Parts: sequence; structure tokens; C-alpha cells
Amino acid sequence: MNLSRSKTYFKTAGVTAALLLSLNAHAVHPNLVITNDDVQHMRQAISTNSESQFATAFESLKAQVDEQIAQPITVPVPKDGGGGYTHERHKKNYQLMYNAGVIYQLSKDEKYANYVRDMLIAYAQLYPTLDVHPKRKVKSQNPGKLFWQSLNEAMWLVYTIQAYDLVHDTLSAANIKTIEDDLLRPVSLFMSEGQPSTFNKVHNHGTWATAGVGMAGYVLDEPEWVEKSLFDLKKSGKGGFVKQLEMLFSPQGYYNEGPYYQRFALLPFVTFAKAIENNEPQRKIFEYRDGILLKAIDTTIQLSYNGLFFPINDAIKSKGIDTIELVQGVTAAYGLTNDAGYLDVAKKQNQIVLTGDGLKVAQALDKSQEKPYVFKSVAFGDGNDGKQGALVVMRSDVGGDQALLFKPAAQGLGHGHFDKLTWQFYDHGNEIVSDYGAARFLNVEAKYGGRYLPENETYAKHTVAHNTVVVDETTHFNANVEVGNNNHPTLNFFETNQYGTVSSGQIKTAYKGVELERTLALVNLPELDSTIAVDMFNVTANKAHQLDLPLHYKGQLIDTSFELTGNTKQLSALGDKNGYQHLWLKAQAKPEQGLAKVTWLNDNGRFYTQTSLVKGDESFLFTQIGANDPHFNLRNENGFIRRVDSAKQHKFISILEPHGEYNPSKEYTLEANSRVTALSYSEQDTLTLVNVDIKGKSYLVAINKAAQANPSKHTFTYQNKAFTLNGRLGVYAMKNNQE
Repeated sequence: MNLSRSKTYFKTAGVTAALLLSLNAHAVHPNLVITNDDVQHMRQAISTNSESQFATAFESLKAQVDEQIAQPITVPVPKDGGGGYTHERHKKNYQLMYNAGVIYQLSKDEKYANYVRDMLIAYAQLYPTLDVHPKRKVKSQNPGKLFWQSLNEAMWLVYTIQAYDLVHDTLSAANIKTIEDDLLRPVSLFMSEGQPSTFNKVHNHGTWATAGVGMAGYVLDEPEWVEKSLFDLKKSGKGGFVKQLEMLFSPQGYYNEGPYYQRFALLPFVTFAKAIENNEPQRKIFEYRDGILLKAIDTTIQLSYNGLFFPINDAIKSKGIDTIELVQGVTAAYGLTNDAGYLDVAKKQNQIVLTGDGLKVAQALDKSQEKPYVFKSVAFGDGNDGKQGALVVMRSDVGGDQALLFKPAAQGLGHGHFDKLTWQFYDHGNEIVSDYGAARFLNVEAKYGGRYLPENETYAKHTVAHNTVVVDETTHFNANVEVGNNNHPTLNFFETNQYGTVSSGQIKTAYKGVELERTLALVNLPELDSTIAVDMFNVTANKAHQLDLPLHYKGQLIDTSFELTGNTKQLSALGDKNGYQHLWLKAQAKPEQGLAKVTWLNDNGRFYTQTSLVKGDESFLFTQIGANDPHFNLRNENGFIRRVDSAKQHKFISILEPHGEYNPSKEYTLEANSRVTALSYSEQDTLTLVNVDIKGKSYLVAINKAAQANPSKHTFTYQNKAFTLNGRLGVYAMKNNQE
């Protein structure tokens, strides 16, 4: 659907919708995510089958709520930052109010509604006395009153307005007046008119704010609030929920800030969209932008491996598909599509939400209707037009479940990292080539109040903390977020076929006068029940530079094919800025021309060897994170850097090879040594040819880098043998000339 036309339709539909909303205000409660219809079906399901998954989920939540409401209501004066007592108490309160409201609707026991009423009145007594939070995050960011930042205040409103909606019909007129006039209206106005820079912002903070205020508009008979939530405070369309849908997602449903923030933003997007659908179905919100919200839910699932999200940008690495945001998203997606693949994800999440869609999921799981969810190799276009680079996921199940993440993607706003063309690798359930993610102990107040640590700015965001080229020890875009947001890589190509998956990206603006181009391929070798990852990084500059290519690995260093000089008595930092000041230089070497191998053992019991093709002009610097870290804020992870001291042009060529097995319990070790015995690289016209000998077999990997989108059949000769390449990637067994 054309964006400008869909926006016009959306606003036109909203005029009629606003009139209907005003005429029918308070006619029926609840009227947000859970409707009266849903309640009737859920009550019936609980009463007719006490052994069902839905009834079990109800009883489990009811028991939790019973235990919590037996305690005195506590609504403390705010004083703590994230992770502190008052912060966590207010978080627990809004979650408890929502849960108690749901249990009231399903049990019809008014003690739950009365509890919500009493807590809302306590908040109504407290809120008018509050100024902005004493631990507000920074002067440049809007603070809350109950919380240190307005983001948390918006989250409080998203949950609390639903709780109020669920118990509304049990309240007296006096209760309604107190709760609305002294609490819900002031909070909604504070979150909108009181903080226009956040409310109108195209950012996840703005999404939470517009969702909370928009849902309050439905419940409190304020159709203007709904319109302003959709189209910004002036209803100009330059901000608001609709603009967020237009700008924050690519056409494939990829969220600009990356998977971690995609799952976080999903909850307000899906929650507000369900409220819109239930109140104003004529807006067809789930059809907007060719079903962008459903695509976003599916993409969030695709951006995970072994249940955890790929940790690019500011990401907490333990977050995965079982987070409540994606549980709600998957539940909504199944409710809208009846796609049995979502049931497979829901089964892994092992959480049933007590909503109408949650009932559908539970009943389908009771009948074992789930089908395997299919993870795919995909290039997710970045930017609202999908043309600002891409986040590339390559997958293979040859020799075990594997994923390679390649990032020729856009900056990702303030949460983005300066890591153009970086990559990560996963195998047999574990991270092998790693990304640090965010330097933060979320809600651990003892660690900088639970906020992002200073080391997030001094290490985690910098290029050397990632697996991509650093020029002259300077971070991409000179660590300037605004410059980064205005420049993005180009996705040259992406293809997946029976031989594996290949992709290439480049950027000319990370450094002045320097072009970075990287091609990565995850290649299937079914004869060996294995894969290899082929990495070719080409640097071209207008003058000589120092070039560093780090690789951060998870595991214990086992062996190198060259002698190391270890710094065993005294350590020093590798540099003094741009993240280098946090890297201890543990050892170094300068391999001779030929193959340079580094082998490590991962916790999954497999060995991994990076075999690099070197000309004798590269130093290998072995590092460990932890220098200049007096408060022990950083994890002590390992890596090595391939360094060229002075070059205008250089090709970093390497292969990553999983191999062998180590079983300390049964005391055996298999194939601990690399199986690669030869590696060569050459070019023919638009072809890149990599010849690798591995475990007694010789393979030719051919990659067509032609500019056209779909290169035609290409015939070429290698070692006096003729080959035909269809598409981008081909793999040939050299001994018998068979593909």
C-alpha cells in the first residue's frame, strides 16, 4: 500500500471513528486489548476444562496474585533510579494491578477489583504531590515523576490504563472522579502535552508514550487524545504512532534499532494496535503498510538463535523469545493469522497470556496443532524504505544448527554501535564469534544505577569491540551518532541456494578516503557433514593507514600455527582511546607467509579454527578486555587482531572451520586440529575463487560479484577445468569436477 495514500485513508477513517468513540464512550468495559466478548469465552473455557493450558495459566496467575494482594498496598514516594527499591516497587505495582484486573474479569471475585481500586486511589493521592523524579536520568532527557525517565512512566500508563479499564464497572462515581481527575488524566497530559519532544519522537520512547495516552483516550472518552497519539500533538502526521510505523520499520518489518529494541518496542505497538482494532476496526491497523506489524513480529522471531536475540547494538545478551513482549506479539500474530508455525514458538515460550488471543493459542496447543516454525536465511532491508543497507542472517543445518549474522546495516539511532560490516557466528547452540552487546547491568542499581555504564560509550560502542576493520585506531564515523545515522552501507548482494548463503556489503563513508568491502559466505559441505564460513574483507584507501581486523571469540585458546610472544610479567593497554584503552595486549606474533591458524574450544565441546591467508605483513595481537576498568564493569573476553601497519590496499582472507569434539566427562577428544591443509584466493573478471583443501578433499568456492541483481549463467576455467556458475554462489569438488 502506498504510504501517503494509506495515511490519508487512515486519517479519514479516524474522523468517523472519533465521532463514534465520543458517542459511545464508556458504553462497554473492558474495551482495550481484552473485550467483553473475550471475557465470556475465557470464563467458559476455564469452567469447562480445568485441565486445559488456559485454565492452568489462569490458576497459576491467580495464585501469584493472591500471594501478592495479601500484602499491604505500598505506593512509595519515588527516590531511586532503575533497579532501586521505589523503581521496582512501582513496576511491580502496575504489573500487579493489571494482573489483578484480569483475574477479576475471569473470576468475578470483586476482591481483585477492590485491590486495584485501592491502589489506584493511593496513586491518585500521591501523584499530585510529585515533582519530577529526583534521580532523573540526565538533564537532556525528559524525566518522569514516578520514575527516573519518562519511558518508565509511559510503561506504567500502558499497564495501568488497562487495569483501570478492567475494573471500571465496579467503581463508584466518586472513585472514578478521583482516579481520573487526580491520576489518569494528569499522567496522560504529562506524558503528551507536558513532554512533546518525547511524545512526538519517532523512537521507542515515543511509541510507549503514544500507546499509553492513546489507550487512555479510548477509556476516558478523549477521542482527541487518540488522534494526537496517532498523528502527533498537532495532528500533523510528522510524529505519532502512525509515523512510527512508517519510519521505524523497514518494509520487511526490521526495526531500525536492532532486535533487542525491536522486541522491546513490540509490546506498545501490538498493545495499542489491538486497542485500535477493537475500538475502531475501520482503521484496519493490522493491514497498514502491507501488514507491517505482523511482519515485525515475524522478523523479531527470525532475529534469534537458540532462543536468544542476536545481540547487535545496545543489547542485553540474555534476552530471548520468551520475553513478555514477544509472547504478546506471537499471541496476537496467531490470533490474526492462525499460522501453526507461531504455535511452535508459543510452545517454546511456554507462557499463555490471559487474553482472547491467548485462549486461541492455548486451545490450539491443547490439540497439538503446532507445526515447526521455519528459520530462514534472509537479508532484512534496513531503513523505512528498506534500502539503507541490511541485516543479513545466514543459516545452515549441515552438521548442526548454525547461523552467521552479517551487518551491512544502518546506524540504529542512539542505541546503534559503530560496527559497519561486522559479523557474528553461532554453532550448536552457542555464540562462537561474538559481539559484546551493551555494557550494562540492567536494573542492578549497584552498577551505575542499572543504567548504561560509562564503558558503553568508551568501549562497547566502538569499532574495535566488534569484528570489522578499524583504520588508524579510530572508530567509524569518528564515533559521531549523527554522522552515522546519515550514512549507511550498501548491500551489494544476497543469495541463498543449495550451496549455502553469500552476501556482500560496502561503505565509503566510515572513514574519509577509505572504502570497506566485505563478502561473507556460509558454505555447506554435506560430504563432510560440515560448513565453513568464508570471509573476504577488502580495504582500499587513497593513502597508507594502519588497518586492524579484530575477531572476538568465545572459548579457550587452544593452539596457534605460529609462535606467540606472551606478555607474562607485565600487561599494558593496546591504546589510549576509542576502546583500545580497555584491551590488554596479552601476546603477539608475526606469522610467515602462508596459513596462519588460531584454534579455540567453545563451551559446546567443539573446536573452531580461523585459517587466515597471510603474506608475512600482518601482526596478530591477542587481547583480553579489562584494561582501565577499575570498577570491573567489563567482561574479560578474548580476541585477536590482525594488524597491517601501513597499507593503501589490503585483503583480509580467512575461513572459519568448526571441527572435532571434546568430552571431558567421557575423556575423549576428536579432531582437535584444523582439517584445512591448503587455502588460495584468486579473481577472474567478476568472480572470486577460493580453493580450500579440507580433510583430504579439495573444494572450489566461486562467488559472482557482478553488479547486476541476478547474474546470468557464468562459464569459467580453473586449473584447466571448466565450470559453470548459476547465480552468486557455487561449490565444486575439484578432484572429480562435480558440483
